[in-house]
Amino acid sequence: MSLKDMFERLEKRNAEAESGGGEKRVARQHESGKMTARERINLLLDEGSFVEMDKFVTHRCLDFGMDKQKIPGDGVITGFGAVNGRKLYIFAQDFTVFGGSLSGAYAEKVVKIMDLAMKHGVPVIGLNDSGGARIQEGVVSLGGYADIFLRNTLASGVVPQISVIMGPCAGGAVYSPAITDFIFMVKDSSYMFVTGPDVVKTVTHEEVTAEELGGAMTHSTVSGVCDRAYENDVETLQMVRRFINYLPANNRQKAPFRPTPDRSDRMEMSLDTLIPDNPNMPYDM
Repeated sequence: MSLKDMFERLEKRNAEAESGGGEKRVARQHESGKMTARERINLLLDEGSFVEMDKFVTHRCLDFGMDKQKIPGDGVITGFGAVNGRKLYIFAQDFTVFGGSLSGAYAEKVVKIMDLAMKHGVPVIGLNDSGGARIQEGVVSLGGYADIFLRNTLASGVVPQISVIMGPCAGGAVYSPAITDFIFMVKDSSYMFVTGPDVVKTVTHEEVTAEELGGAMTHSTVSGVCDRAYENDVETLQMVRRFINYLPANNRQKAPFRPTPDRSDRMEMSLDTLIPDNPNMPYDM
């Protein structure tokens, strides 16, 4: 094979990986008001800073016709880049590829990113848009989630872990974000639930909408799982960029210092009445 042929083959593989699940699925993603995984990464990170890893990884499943459906990247984009010049690691789940569902190879990509974030002492950001475990891989997929959960606990208190819920995430796709440090959601297009409304109806005969069960407003005003909810993908990612400025890179560094006109000895009298004298009385957290 000549050098020219090798470059042509590489370009073809790059194009396959960057097209995700294909034009139709990308169009459907846009029609639902959501950006693709690559568009989200490009908006979040500083221009030209993203370096992708494991771009051509594919799943190893041979059952249920999966051997004929192999897409480079396998539903998750991983790598490192910078936000306002600060280095971080990132993974973005691609809903256009198998609904963003997790396979064994996919899990290995995410685990690698989390391990590197801990090794280098920098934050890790997950852009979540996934239906959960890839059912065709069964216990292999579930085992992959166990590996990710382990990294969540090992990274806890070591490097900041930020989860951005940007689609209908269920099952394992929200167990992991729920134990990270900060969670942001997008109103009307992102959901977090252990299992969806259809299963709830089947098991408990209770009819509940996706929004009531796990929408951004439910988790930001009732359950407390979500820290902040924003109107759309663009606003959410812009606020994550701003939020990064306030965080230390790891547990050995102090948070960035920024001057403020607010005096350190200013008296705030409202704090005296914020918590009732009677410990049995409730108050607004």
